[in-house]
Amino acid sequence: MLLAAVLLLTGCSGSSNSSVSSGNLTPDDIFSGGKPDVDGYEVPSAMVDITSQRLVSNIRIGWNLGYSLEACISDLDGNTLPDATPPTGKVPDETLWGNPPASEQLFNALVDSGINAVRIPITWRGHVDREFNINEDWLNRVKQVVDYAYNCGMYAIITVYHDGAFDDDYGAWIRNVAKEPDITIEHYKYLWEQIADKFHAYNERLLYESMNEVEFYGYPEAEAYDLFNRLNQEFVNTIRSSNGNNLRRHLVIAGYNADINSTCSSRFVMPDDPANKCILSVHYYTPITFCRESIRNYWGIPSEQRWMEQQIDTLKTQFVDKGIPVMITEYGAKGSDAASRVFFCEKLVKLCRDSNIAAFLWDDGSELDRTTFEWRTPELIEALKRASSGEDYTPKKLYKEPVQDADDF
Repeated sequence: MLLAAVLLLTGCSGSSNSSVSSGNLTPDDIFSGGKPDVDGYEVPSAMVDITSQRLVSNIRIGWNLGYSLEACISDLDGNTLPDATPPTGKVPDETLWGNPPASEQLFNALVDSGINAVRIPITWRGHVDREFNINEDWLNRVKQVVDYAYNCGMYAIITVYHDGAFDDDYGAWIRNVAKEPDITIEHYKYLWEQIADKFHAYNERLLYESMNEVEFYGYPEAEAYDLFNRLNQEFVNTIRSSNGNNLRRHLVIAGYNADINSTCSSRFVMPDDPANKCILSVHYYTPITFCRESIRNYWGIPSEQRWMEQQIDTLKTQFVDKGIPVMITEYGAKGSDAASRVFFCEKLVKLCRDSNIAAFLWDDGSELDRTTFEWRTPELIEALKRASSGEDYTPKKLYKEPVQDADDF
């Protein structure tokens, strides 16, 4: 009976339409990652009417396609020199930062690994003209990569990435809203109008995220938050004024600088949304010396674990328990001690799963080999499977690290 009902809702797995279906099916009956092993089953193409919290709970393991479509001419380390430049006469493409082009095989490998949601960071600067018309070839390539995930039955998130970075000399522009609010807002809205039109027919498995790690340091706090809140509200207004399934699409709302504590400030305000389908996005990279900079190799002493527990509990009490779904759209760890890296990721994902928060591993190509499609640290993906399984257990570290102080919070 269930299969028959499902088949009534489905078309080709890569197609979509503007209808909404819910019926008697639960979200997990419809989608729990990949294509269920049921003869004749295809992932429904109709938009399934579920709450944003239900969608977040459906996400088992999330993953970022890092150092790919967000690659750009930039000075992200602040040394006044570009991090990488394309060949003369060429625009930046997804291979600029060392990864091969994203492929259908990559997304099949992700599904086989148990990953059912992918965030696709995209930098649009370098692919727009002076009027912010998006280059058609670039937009079509973005669509192709989105389709790799979408056609596998995955959830996919489209972002606006290094457009909000600090390197203004190389084309970052979103922070200009503090100096030129009207023209910057118009550019921001027009960019999203084009994206929303391109993907208007996709169902609820495609989400849009407003921006990435944007803040306004150097401005008075009240003004900085007001600017930020305005951008998020303009994002929602623009999408809801679009067509097709955009009227009820789930939207991912950037937290202030993607920082948990800054976002928990009373100055941060979630935007008004007539569809009531907004999800908060923050990142978890604490301590930064371990998570991003490879200065520290070990993690896991009690004070570090307590800090992580408190941060996730804060998100739960301030947002989830108040009806605002949450995603940690980036987390990750560096350093030479694999046991610390695995333990950090497993504990974080387990805490998130227990709090009904989705978590997306940042991968710049150092976790899943995008040529062989093998995990460089197999213990990591196995840990993520355990942590997201719903099983009641306490993550343990495989090895004991040297005694150290934790003073990076």
